[in-house]
Amino acid sequence: MVDVYVASAFSKDNVGGNKAGLVFDRPDLSSVQKMAIAKKLGYAETAFITSSSVADFCLEYFTPTEEVPLCGHATIGTFAILNLLNKLSKNNYTIETKSGVLSIEVDPDGMVFMAQNTPTFFNELSLDLFNDCLDTSSINDKLPIQIVSTGLRDIMVPIKSTKHLQQLDPNFSVMTELSKEQNVIGVHAFALEEGMDNITAICRNFAPLYDIDEESATGTSNCALACYLFKYVEKKSQYIFEQGYNLNSPSRIVVNLKTHDDMIDAVFVGGYGYLVEKKSLSV
Repeated sequence: MVDVYVASAFSKDNVGGNKAGLVFDRPDLSSVQKMAIAKKLGYAETAFITSSSVADFCLEYFTPTEEVPLCGHATIGTFAILNLLNKLSKNNYTIETKSGVLSIEVDPDGMVFMAQNTPTFFNELSLDLFNDCLDTSSINDKLPIQIVSTGLRDIMVPIKSTKHLQQLDPNFSVMTELSKEQNVIGVHAFALEEGMDNITAICRNFAPLYDIDEESATGTSNCALACYLFKYVEKKSQYIFEQGYNLNSPSRIVVNLKTHDDMIDAVFVGGYGYLVEKKSLSV
C-alpha cells in the first residue's frame, strides 16, 4: 500500500486550485509503479518526494501516461503539505528535478514560491496554424503567438477578451498533433484584464498531448506568460493570473520577476495550497 496526499495548489481564498497527488519517502517504487499510481489518482500530475544528495528534496513528476521534468502546481502542493505537517524548519529550500536544481521560498503566511529557469523565447507561429483547432477570430492579432519556456515549452496565444476566452472550444485531436509538431506541452491562452483586483490576465491551459484537455492552474506556463508580457506588453515585477473558471475551480497564480535593464534575471511562481484528502492505494 502507498499513502497518498491530495493537495490543491494555486488556490484562491482556500478553494479551487489544481489538484495533485503527493507520495512521500517511497524510493522503493519503480517508474512503472509511479505511473500506475498517477493513473489511479487521475490528476494531471503526481509528485514523488524523496531525499536528495544535491538538494533538500528530490521531486519526480508523473502524469497518467509518462514522466515530465517539472510541474509547478505539484511542487507548490508539496511544500504546502510539508508546511501543514510541520516538516519545514526554514524559509528557503532547494529541490532536485529533471529540470535541474531549483529554489523554493516559503513565506511566513504560507505562500510558496518556486524558482523557474529564465525565459527562452522560441519561434513565433502563424495564425493559420490554429485554423482547425481554435476559433481564430478570437485571437488577438496585435500580439504574437509564440513558444516560450521557463522550464517547459508552451504556446502563448493572446485572446481578444475574457468572453472570447471562455467561449473557446478547442479541437483537441488537432491540438494534439500541433503540440507534437511544435514540440510543446500545450497551448496557454490568455486575455488581458484591466482594473480587476490587480489581475493581469485570465488564462486557460490546454495540454491534450498529455491527456490533459484543460488544467485549472499551471505554474510553468504562467511563468512563461509573465516573461512574454514583460517583453511585449508591460514591464512589471509582479503578475497575477487567474485560471480554472471554465472548470469551476478558480485558481490564482502569482509570478515575480527580478530584472535589471529590461533583462529578466530570475522568475518565481507562487501560490497557496491546502490538503484535500489523504488515502492509501495498492500497487
